[in-house]
This record gives sequence, C-alpha cells and structure tokens, in this order.
Amino acid sequence: MKKLVKSAGHTSANTAGSTADAASVQADIEGVLQTYETALNASDIDTVLSVFAPDGVFMAPNSPSTVGADAIRAAYTGIFQAITFETVLTVEELVQVARDWAFVRTSSNGHVTVNAIKQRVPDANHELFIFQRGDDDAWKIARYAFASTNPAPH
Repeated sequence: MKKLVKSAGHTSANTAGSTADAASVQADIEGVLQTYETALNASDIDTVLSVFAPDGVFMAPNSPSTVGADAIRAAYTGIFQAITFETVLTVEELVQVARDWAFVRTSSNGHVTVNAIKQRVPDANHELFIFQRGDDDAWKIARYAFASTNPAPH
C-alpha cells in the first residue's frame, strides 16, 4: 500500500487533538487499509471481515448494499470465487471528522484475474472508506464504496 504523504496545502488528518494524535490516527487507519489490501490480494475472507465493523456496509457498483458481517462474508466469498486480485491501494486523503469517525479516499491500481477463463485484466478504482473507532479503540471499516476508473468499454 502506498501511504499518504502530507504535502503543502493538503490536510491528511483533521483532529481536535495534537499533531501526534493525528499522526497516530493516520498510522492506525493506514494499518487497517494495509491489512485489507493484503487480505484482498490473498483472497482471505476471514481477514477481510476482521477489518470491517460488525454492522459494516459494503457498496459495490451495480449491486445492492451488503450490510453486516454475514452479508459481507457472502459477498467476498462470491468475489473471490470470481476474481483474484493483484492490486495496490494508495491513500489520497484521510480526514478525521470526529473523535471516532474518519473518512479515507483511496485509489487502487493493478490487475484482476477472471478465474473462470484465467484472463488477467487491468483494474483501477477509486474508493471511499468511512472508518469508525470502536469501544476497544480499534478503527474498523464502517462503510466502503468503490467505482472503476477504467475507461468504459466501447
């Protein structure tokens, strides 16, 4: 995973606390995203589920929202049966909007292999993650939506 590099004019985390608190939140959330990226590329459903909140929502294009751990498990089971990922997430923006809430805008690039026909094709997306910090102080994905940035087929 490529991590956010703070640049002039770009706010990587907004918090009511100190810069050290903001850096800690950023590191914690980027760690969750690294775990997600690794699990996605390994088709590891249990680890994918570990980064989602129990009542998390997964919103894939052209599909109804998937709500809760059981539904998310079923969705990723189907995804991993259909395709295999080779992707890298890049954190573009990370903003803590409240003590226990943050959003992260990412982009991803790589390839997927369509398992049924063993065809490897380019894959690129932009993603929006909403994170919630639980009672155990662990950040989890509360909401996740993505859309392809590949050109539409002609």
